[in-house]
Amino acid sequence: MATNDTISDMLTRIRNATLARHQTTQVPSTKMTRSIAKVLQEEGYIGEYEDVGEGIKRNLVISLKYKGKNRQPIITTLKRVSKPGLRVYSNKKELPRVLGGIGIAIISTSSGIMTDREARRQNLGGEVLCYVW
Repeated sequence: MATNDTISDMLTRIRNATLARHQTTQVPSTKMTRSIAKVLQEEGYIGEYEDVGEGIKRNLVISLKYKGKNRQPIITTLKRVSKPGLRVYSNKKELPRVLGGIGIAIISTSSGIMTDREARRQNLGGEVLCYVW
């Protein structure tokens, strides 16, 4: 199944996998999904991720993180903000703060995909892709 919105697809797959307490999940590998996975990993929301597969059928295998003996997922919410039908942009002054800074917003800027914190530091605005907490 080819989706137009690879980001929503990725977030949904991660959300479903954490709800089912899976160890890993697979997402079609694109530049965008790789950059988002990189940000999520740097922020400690997911473990390792790696590219598997050949040519056009490449997938990103993402290992999910849980805490405690009840294995509570570290990611409680993934929320898509900017959709293909309605893009959401914000300039550097209006970058969203997610849960007063507990969560992160993933922003697509002219210098790549980064968190709201990083974008603020570099004085950049951009497209608000999603919120994670």
